[in-house]
Amino acid sequence: MKAAILNNLDGTFQIEEIEIDEPRDHEVLVEVKASGLCHSDLHFAETDFGVPLPAVLGHELAGVVIAVGPEVREFAIGDHVVGSLIQFCGHCKACQGGRTWQCTQPEQTLRTDEAEHPRLCSHGAPVTQVFGTGAFAEKALVHENQLAKVPRELPFAQASLLGCGTITGAGAAINTASVRPGDTVAVIGIGGVGLNVISGAKLAGAGRIVAVDMQSKKEELARKFGATDFVDASAGNSVEAVRELISGGVDHVFEVVGTKATSQQAIQMARKGGGAYLIGVHAPTETIEVNVTVDLLTNQVDVRGVYMGSTNIKHDIPMYAELYLQGKLNLDDLISREIAIDEINDAYAELKGGAIARSVITSF
Repeated sequence: MKAAILNNLDGTFQIEEIEIDEPRDHEVLVEVKASGLCHSDLHFAETDFGVPLPAVLGHELAGVVIAVGPEVREFAIGDHVVGSLIQFCGHCKACQGGRTWQCTQPEQTLRTDEAEHPRLCSHGAPVTQVFGTGAFAEKALVHENQLAKVPRELPFAQASLLGCGTITGAGAAINTASVRPGDTVAVIGIGGVGLNVISGAKLAGAGRIVAVDMQSKKEELARKFGATDFVDASAGNSVEAVRELISGGVDHVFEVVGTKATSQQAIQMARKGGGAYLIGVHAPTETIEVNVTVDLLTNQVDVRGVYMGSTNIKHDIPMYAELYLQGKLNLDDLISREIAIDEINDAYAELKGGAIARSVITSF
């Protein structure tokens, strides 16, 4: 099959022909119909997170089941599915409590003999299938716990975004922060995930939603998703600007950039007793500074890392799919353009510039 291969940590992909195995045990073979270009994949393509190379990245996956392993009971050939990088065993304490995103044994979705029998290989050598999905390819071999069934009428490009951007962003507002009607919200970073945070806050009934970004031209798009206010972070002190709009700070601040500066700004934008939710992927060695006396003890701000929007994909992905079909969740405007897999490098160059929300591979 054709796949976009990462051979070096230089942020570029090579289009190559590789081999994919047949499904075993609880594995499902999916013909990939759409794969979103998430910024997280770019982080892994440029930064050493310990992933062995060569590798196939990509985790925003939508497609059709074309084969199943002998232990699969949830899916059948022809099902339309969305994949996610959330790996869960299904039987640890967290999974049994419904907190599959906090699974303590996610590696159980991988093959125990991966070294001898890899899912992907090239000329006999193993190719790492990153996140257990490897969606930058014509096909993906995925454990059934990482897939959710969606309605056939859901377009593949829009469906792919549910696997990461939507569950991470909307889930952060709905699940992690439990935004309530009338709450005030600020979102720092208005890319694909940030726009989904706005969508989730709107669905939850937030009274004011302040979008914060360095690019003023993103204001129109942010308002289309439900932002009530916009702060141009390039024009001055964004913390002061948010606090001028909402006296005392906001109830919930979501950081979706992944830098030390914006993470600390999120803490400072929160009201007394409010929450700062860090979603953006930081470099593995990066730390932030928190004033324990001022930020935590006096202002009582809750600082939380958000993993995949605290999502149970079996429940949440079908829910978001239905909300889209009912016209209550905007996915259409998240897609800047649909591309062929051969255009992946150019599309990521555009994404790095921050001018687009999402490119989606729909042609392989």
